[in-house]
This record gives sequence, C-alpha cells and structure tokens, in this order.
Amino acid sequence: MLTLPEKILFALAVLLTAWIGWREFGKVVRFIGQGQGRLDWNLARRRFVHAVLEWASLRRVFRMRLGPSLLHGFVAWAFVTYLLVNVGDVLEAYIPGFHFLGTGLVGGLYRLVADVLSVAALVGMTGLLLRRFVFRDPVLRVREEVLLHPRARGSGIQKDSLIVGLFILGHVGARFLGEAFQIAREGPDPWQPLATLVAGTLQGLPESALVVGEHLGFWFALGLILLFVPYFPRSKHFHLIAAFFNFLFQPERPSYGALDPLDFEDESIEQFGATTLKDLSQYQLLDAYACIMCMRCQEMCPAYGTGKVLSPAALEINKRYYLNDALAGLRDPQEVFDLPLAEHFLPPEALWACTSCGACVEVCPVGNEPMRDILDIRRAKVLMENDFPEQWQVAYTGMERTGNPWNIAPEERLKWAEGLKVPTVEENPDYEVLWWVGCAPATEPRAQKAARAFARILNQAGVNFAVLGARERCTGDAARRSGNEYLFYELALNNVETLHEVGADKKRIVTMCPHCLHTLKNEYPAFGGHYQVVHYTQFIQELISQGRLKLTPETREAITYHDPCFLGRYNRVFDEPRFILSNLGELKEMALSGPKSFCCGAGGAQVWKEEEEGTDRVNLTRFRQAQATGAKTVAVACPFCMIMLDDARRDLKAEDMQVLDVAQLVAERLQA
Repeated sequence: MLTLPEKILFALAVLLTAWIGWREFGKVVRFIGQGQGRLDWNLARRRFVHAVLEWASLRRVFRMRLGPSLLHGFVAWAFVTYLLVNVGDVLEAYIPGFHFLGTGLVGGLYRLVADVLSVAALVGMTGLLLRRFVFRDPVLRVREEVLLHPRARGSGIQKDSLIVGLFILGHVGARFLGEAFQIAREGPDPWQPLATLVAGTLQGLPESALVVGEHLGFWFALGLILLFVPYFPRSKHFHLIAAFFNFLFQPERPSYGALDPLDFEDESIEQFGATTLKDLSQYQLLDAYACIMCMRCQEMCPAYGTGKVLSPAALEINKRYYLNDALAGLRDPQEVFDLPLAEHFLPPEALWACTSCGACVEVCPVGNEPMRDILDIRRAKVLMENDFPEQWQVAYTGMERTGNPWNIAPEERLKWAEGLKVPTVEENPDYEVLWWVGCAPATEPRAQKAARAFARILNQAGVNFAVLGARERCTGDAARRSGNEYLFYELALNNVETLHEVGADKKRIVTMCPHCLHTLKNEYPAFGGHYQVVHYTQFIQELISQGRLKLTPETREAITYHDPCFLGRYNRVFDEPRFILSNLGELKEMALSGPKSFCCGAGGAQVWKEEEEGTDRVNLTRFRQAQATGAKTVAVACPFCMIMLDDARRDLKAEDMQVLDVAQLVAERLQA
C-alpha cells in the first residue's frame, strides 16, 4: 500500500521512536532496580500462563463498577488485539498483495475481531471520557485534605487522562476509517461488517480520494503510536504493560495479608522497614507504574470512607508522580529516592489510620498492594525512630510482660472457663484438637461470653480438645501490623516453641479469633511453625454436617452477618458462617459483604488507640450498614468485631438490636 518514499520515511520514524522509547523504558527499569531485593524470574517463568490470563481476562476489573468496567474492557481487549493488528497493518503496507493471516477462515476471523473491537474501543473510550470530563464522577477525585503530588492535584491526572483518551480514539478511529476507505475501493468485506457499513457512505468518492483516505488512515493510526511511545512510560496508559509484570512477579504468599519477616539475626542490616522510596522493594516500585488511578482502593478504604486523610490511591499516585519527575528530568533521581515516605507520599496521621483490612488489595484490578507500603513505613517508624501513637505503648507493654495486650497475668488466663469443662494440655495430653483461645476471648468480658459458648459446643459434640491455658501468649498480630516487628518476632518464636512442645504441629488447631487464625496459619510458617489451623465457624460447620451437633428448628428471625476482614478477605472463609446462620434464621446480607465487607475498625492495632480524626468512626459506619438490613441481630465471628460493633450499638443507642457471636447463637439453639 505504501509508496517507496513512504516506506523509507516510516522506517526512519520507527527507528527514531525505538531509540527514544528504549531510552525512556530503560529509565523505568533502572528506577525499579533501585528498590530492595530482586524480582524473581524463576517465579515469573512458572507463573507466565497465569499472568497472561489475569492480564487479558480483566477478571479483577469486574469485581466492582460493572458499567465502567465493561467500557474499560472494550478498550483493553482492543488494545491487546491491536498489538497484533498493528503488526499486520505494517506488513500489509510494505508487502504488495499481502493479506495478514490469509484470506481464508483464520484471516476472516481476525478481521472480524479487529472490526468489532475497534468500534467497541471507540464506544468504551468515549464513555470513559464522558464519565470523567462531562459527568465528573466523584469517585475519580481525591479529597482536598488528602496529600497529593502538586502536579496530580492540579491538572496532571486530568491532562494525562485526556491525552491517553484522545490517543486511543485517534489511533483506533484512524485505523478503522482507513479500513473503511480500503473496503470502499476494493468492495465489501463480509468479515468486516462495521467498516463495510461506513464504507457504504464513501462509495461516491473518486478512486484517488479513497487511496488518499487509506494512506491517511495508516499514517494517523501508526503515526500516533510513534508520537505516543516517548510519552508512554510517563502516562497512566503504561499500566497496561506494567500490570502484566505485576501479575508475573507478584510474590507467592499463603495469603495476601501475610507479611514478610525481617531478619533480626543479620547484624549487617541497618534499616528495618521503609523510610524512603529506595527502601521499598522492586515489586512495590513496580506497583506505582501498574496503578491505573481508578481510585477503587480509595473507594473501598474504610479510613478514607470515614473522612480520614488516608488514601491508598494517593499513595500510589504520589509514588508514580515523583518517579515521573525523575523520568522527565524535573528532579534528580537520587533526590526523589531519598524523599521521606511519611512526609511526601502520605502524612503521619494517614500512616496510623490504616486498619490493614486488605480492601485496597482485594479490589485493585492490577494487583497493587498499597497496604504493604503502609505497614513497611510503620515498621521503620516504630523500629528505627521509636515513633508511634503513645496509646500503643500500653498494648506493647502488656504483650512484652504478660503475653497479652490487656496485661492480664498468665495465671488468670483461664478464669473465663470457671465452671466449664475446659482441660489444659497438661490435663489432657492426648487431645485431638488444640483450641487456641486468643487474648480477647480470654480477657474481654463480651468476648468471654463467646468463648464460654464455644466451650459448650465442643463438649456437646464430644470433641476431644485441650487449651494451653497459662502457656498461651498473644500471637503478635497487633504488634506486627502496628509496626513493632521485633515484638512480633519474639512472640512468634515463643509460641512456635510452645506449640511444638505440646505436639500441636501433629494435631488440628481451632481458633476463636481470625487474627490468630491468620497469624498461626499464614505467618508462623516463616518461623518454623507449620500447623493445620481452622476457624471455629469452619469447625462448627463440620460438626453440624457430621451430625455431631443438632440445632433446634430454624426460626424466621432476621440475622445479618459481618464478615471479619482477617477471616473473609485474608483467608477466604465466607460460606461456613453463612451455612451456620442459615440454620438459625433468615440471613440478610449487608450492602458490603463477602470480599467487599466493610471493616469494623479494629484491625491494624486500631482497637488499642483512638481513631484518627475524620467525619465518622469506622465502627459506627459499619453498624449503620447493619441497621439498614432491618435485622435485629448482628452476628460476628471475631472478638474484635464484637467489641467494635457492640460499642457502636451503644453509642448509636440501638437498644432494639443485639451483637452476638456466631458461637453464642449456636449455643442458644443446641439440642440435647
């Protein structure tokens, strides 16, 4: 199709663009290389097919916002297809009479897919631009009080979105029109029905005009790519490439909430946690380039949703914009990598507002983990600067001295079980199930009621169980997620030693607390503790299914269930509590439930301090969501959720409602 001068000109333009693009992409690779550790290429090889499927299917995109997700899908699927289409167009332009993939069935299907997706991309991009610039969807904004890079706060994000949107419309639209001009000149193509439809409007034009239109379509479509490539690494459009590598290199973990341990035995390590950008891992820097700035993490964040100044989206955007400053030569790269994270990327009050609920990780369509950045910054603040909310000191002292944040003496740890048959491992060394009671059920009055109810259930079902009693210590979850990794490290080593001494590594462990479940199951393996751990709702569901527990017939009492973050999102336990509750009454789901459950506000050690300033409290917001169901009973499966939601019930004076643990509800309905 192209004339010889056009071929020479296009080849020179490609070489120039390739050189500029190589230089710009090389900078990105070097910036990511400034991070800690190395990306695992062995893991990448094993995960290649999985990464391709995650990237191409857009499975995670469709977890929320169905309409915008569909529009985005039109654009993204067209982009993936156009990686092949552009190659085919260049070959056809250079080789006279050549038809990419032939003129048979394969070539026909290729042209059909390209035709349909071209129009889909135009529709999708138009819809997304209207959503952002005409309808101004508020979920795409960041509140004024949230720390955001000055250029992002100004016109940066809007301008970038407009450039990317117009590029896609221009590139795809020009290619589509070029095909229409070619069809008008050569005759209808049944495999390109949409382009053929447009070609019908061009039939009256002279041959020379159709040839010019075909050539202009090629030059506009491919020329826009050549112009866009140098800008591409700095644009939000780069997420389409970076997201694939995010899926490719995402570390393998037993749960996305499992944190990587720090090596306190290595005396050569001078920095724990993350103080500056260069302290983050290479994977965490890759997150910044993968971010699409869709604000889904922000929308689901309980801190942001209750008016706090924490926005996980703003954290990733700030990382990206400061890296772009270095990429564009606006700042010296070394200066950027030495900027304090807790000043330039998020303020200290945002750092302490995170509940570590994992909602930001759950909803991110490209697999970003802003929560990990926050917890790494907390580690540096606590371990390197001894800087943390002073209210946490009480909990730290309790965990250090007595093995629990309530500072209850170990010998009093079994007081809650007085009058019940709750044997210790010394009294029942041949136990089959070790019940890890947890600090809250052993010490907090409301949680103690749930523990007593579960003891009744175990005895009713004839379970051969035992508890550690005075030997049980806090698992250290609150210490770890508040940043005190060394305290967690000491507790973990002590608990692993104790569990091995009593043979728990060869038995089942059942926990009352999802935080204990997560820590024992997913985080203690890094310290040599490999256990078979289940949550008590899973265990009760087993007992009911096996016929070992019988409940009185179901009533029509309405119950709503609050999914604990560490049980649901962290460990994917959604069905078992619902199975139990469906046997007790009519289950009414809250608007935010299952993987999208709203946090109670206790996680991330928030239960041990006053909430950061905002427009509302997290637990009050969640309780109002429970009230909206019309149910009079809120069922919980976590002692911290019990504390937070019952406090909310009292503060809201909701005397007509009750907050009860699933174990309490089951114990009330036991048949002899």
